[in-house]
Amino acid sequence: MTDLVTWAELGGLLAAISGAAYARQAHPAAYWSTVGLPVSVARLLASYTSTMDACGLTVEPPRWRALAVKATTRREVRPVPPRRGMIRPTSTGLRLRLRLAPGQEPADVAASAERLRHAWGVHAVYVRDVKPGVVELRLVGFDVLRKVRMPRRTEAGPLRVSVALREDATAFVRDYRAVPHELVLGATLSGKSMFLRNLLVGLAAHPVVLVGIDCKRGVELAPFAPRLSALATDPEQAAELLPVLVKEMEDRYDLIKARQGVAPGTPDELITSDVWGLPEDERPAPIVLFVDEVAELFLVATRKEEERRDEMVTQLIRLAQLGRAAGIYLEVCGQRFGAELGKGATMLRAQLTGRVCHRVNDEASAKMALGDIAPEAVLAACAIAAELPGLAVVGDTSGGWSRIRTPYLSLADAAATCRETAHLAPDVPAIAPFRPHVPPVPVKGSGPLATPRPITE
Repeated sequence: MTDLVTWAELGGLLAAISGAAYARQAHPAAYWSTVGLPVSVARLLASYTSTMDACGLTVEPPRWRALAVKATTRREVRPVPPRRGMIRPTSTGLRLRLRLAPGQEPADVAASAERLRHAWGVHAVYVRDVKPGVVELRLVGFDVLRKVRMPRRTEAGPLRVSVALREDATAFVRDYRAVPHELVLGATLSGKSMFLRNLLVGLAAHPVVLVGIDCKRGVELAPFAPRLSALATDPEQAAELLPVLVKEMEDRYDLIKARQGVAPGTPDELITSDVWGLPEDERPAPIVLFVDEVAELFLVATRKEEERRDEMVTQLIRLAQLGRAAGIYLEVCGQRFGAELGKGATMLRAQLTGRVCHRVNDEASAKMALGDIAPEAVLAACAIAAELPGLAVVGDTSGGWSRIRTPYLSLADAAATCRETAHLAPDVPAIAPFRPHVPPVPVKGSGPLATPRPITE
């Protein structure tokens, strides 16, 4: 009987281990909540002091404390670690705050992130500066980019879109007020179109003017036509649309200038240098211009096309330089974007503050996107595997960068959202002639409009 119980217990133990191993691989979030979280918390509590000492994050205690220890006990006075705050578990990891000792800085903790990861058995450790003397450790229990699940609570607004998930399990928010213009690079099937799709759907739910230039005959942006206020599907149409946008920008500057011409004694809040300082009833709707496959605007074959190219590039540069104050923002996408495209390419790229680099075919393409703002991010972009579409490295001119991945969104769902939000498209008379034609949606179950002729002998 004892042998039977022993074998039964052993079988149950093996089944539990196998189930845990399967859950860790197939359902990492469930595994973390049931097994990984308690184990990591126990490791952290049991080894906190020794781990901090091994990482060189301990300091000599204050003199009064050392004297108190010597007076009350005979123990050896040991260095003390940073004071730890309360551990806050999350669905993807742990968060806790550390109060740094005098003489320490956040860089000291960030340099030991890899050691802390191994010591506490988590996937990654990220350090964020909260305030002087306090840092937050964000422990991620598993690879959140392998299967993207966006946080339930995300920051949203007319020009703030949660478009992807960062590797530290926080949402990557595309904020046009903070980063007016952005360059998105990526090879074929790298996920660049998915990023653009999520961005369009996020903006479609707000009263924002969406304008598209898709020189691939509109195959990328045409499904979103019900929500677009203007769409150019070839370089000829783009050459007609861009001057209209430049004129709209100039008209908005005239509106701002008229508001600035106020009498002395006017309150400061009524004086503005951009459209966001105008009264809400006078403020024009923001415009976001999407340029898909920007290289098609630069490639020319004849002298006449070269002149048209120079005009379009000049207008794009003007929009990038002056559009922010007028509420006009650029989202430029392509596979490569360098000086070899032609005159003005480098100047336009310098105006695009945000950078998103998906998988590229060569290191030179990654350098075009990230080399001038975060050279160390180039290697991370080159290491993106083809098996992870949607994975990208994002950076800005501040030098910071991180890895993100866009959640999957089917084209049918995105097109349906654009149809449902078509009534939110603001009316801009200047670009009304460029509004794409949207055929009516056929009613399900309806038969053919024409009756077929009967077959005769």
